[in-house]
Amino acid sequence: MSSRRLVVAAALVDDLERPTRLLAARRSRPVRIAGRWEFPGGKVDPGESATEALHRELHEELGVRVYLGDELVGPDDGSWIITDRHVMRLWRAVVVHGDPQPLVEHDELRWLGADTLHDVDWLDGDVRIVRALAASFSAS
Repeated sequence: MSSRRLVVAAALVDDLERPTRLLAARRSRPVRIAGRWEFPGGKVDPGESATEALHRELHEELGVRVYLGDELVGPDDGSWIITDRHVMRLWRAVVVHGDPQPLVEHDELRWLGADTLHDVDWLDGDVRIVRALAASFSAS
């Protein structure tokens, strides 16, 4: 894990206990991944904790404040390998202030229900995370 940079992300849901919807964000850049969908979040800056970085990123990217629920622990030393250069830690979260807007790096946001979780073209590294989350979803 030490050779990969840590990124953090949120599975923004409508309810932490019985989620029925998940927020997906469509990338507008860089060109090689533009148009693909991901969990909002970003890189951890030096001196930041993972959760501090996640709160900062969600405020910068979506204009929201969130309450973090549990971390979805990944199979790769607790993280999720998402590219050859990045590992991700991901928390379930709910919005507590603001209405998510695509402010930076995204051009569209979409709430997906249990039956539409796989209707968007997720980034390759996020696909198995979506599958893991799907098991916790209730019918909408």
